[in-house]
Amino acid sequence: MVNNLKKTAGIHHITCFVKDAQRNVDFYAGVLGLRLVKKTINFDAPEVYHLYFGNEKGSPGTIITFFPYKFSSKGRIGGGQVGTTTYVVPVGAIDFWKARLTAFDISFTESARFSENYIEFVDVDGLQLEIVEREEGALNTLSSGGIPTDKAIKGFGGAVLYSTASTMTMKVLEDVLGLTKVGQDGDFIRYKAEGDIGNLIDVNAESMEWGIAGAGTVHHIAWRAKDYEDHDAWRSHVERSGFHPTPIIDRQYFHAIYFREHGGILFEIATDPPGFANDESEDHLGEKLMLPAWFEDSRAEIEKNLPPIQVHEMKPIF
Repeated sequence: MVNNLKKTAGIHHITCFVKDAQRNVDFYAGVLGLRLVKKTINFDAPEVYHLYFGNEKGSPGTIITFFPYKFSSKGRIGGGQVGTTTYVVPVGAIDFWKARLTAFDISFTESARFSENYIEFVDVDGLQLEIVEREEGALNTLSSGGIPTDKAIKGFGGAVLYSTASTMTMKVLEDVLGLTKVGQDGDFIRYKAEGDIGNLIDVNAESMEWGIAGAGTVHHIAWRAKDYEDHDAWRSHVERSGFHPTPIIDRQYFHAIYFREHGGILFEIATDPPGFANDESEDHLGEKLMLPAWFEDSRAEIEKNLPPIQVHEMKPIF
């Protein structure tokens, strides 16, 4: 490793495998009240959607993305993956979310970690999620499905990483990504990035058995680069740190590089710009299937092969 000269602000996005596209939309837009900010395709497999959910503007640090593929096998959460995705809500909102999950017949458990109280639950595919209250982070201005803005999910609070080589993963967080160690609470060691959202990362203190990729697991976690120049510097920095990052890839809404850290987790570094209003207006994000230019000639065939999806307003009766 090299001495760190760079610091990420925190999580840019998290990408997951699921089975059913409509159930995915119903849960993240309908139950959790996130906005479907982009409806596009997996650029490497155009028969599969790539769906992005976040706050009203699709800001970095709020975006969870999905590859829904009905024929995918069930995965097993374990080492080499993000184990739990943490969402943050305003202080005073946790009781609202307990009531909302109960109204949708979603079971949850309560836990404490680093003097914070969490509610833990799973989505329709088994992805592990949790909600925590914090002061940090701007309010989500989107009011959806009966969720007022003072209760709405702000974005990511962070994530729990499941590493097969915990000590080495933690060295990457410190020496490559520039996170600061906060302390240890039981089975987890906490690190903090510089941003005010998506900034607290917990790592298992003891190494974990490998998980199996598939529906209900996280494919990768992406970290923030502030702009294209910063992104170029990140790629050089990762390479100097002894890893083998991919070439820079244009993902239309951000530029990306990927590398796998020694604990088995696939890391991406993604640029904040250009954002999700790159190809449609902010007022109409997620309404139309957006394709990169090289797929436009195949639009009719692609649309025919994708299942129809719709965002439904889902208001439980409390």
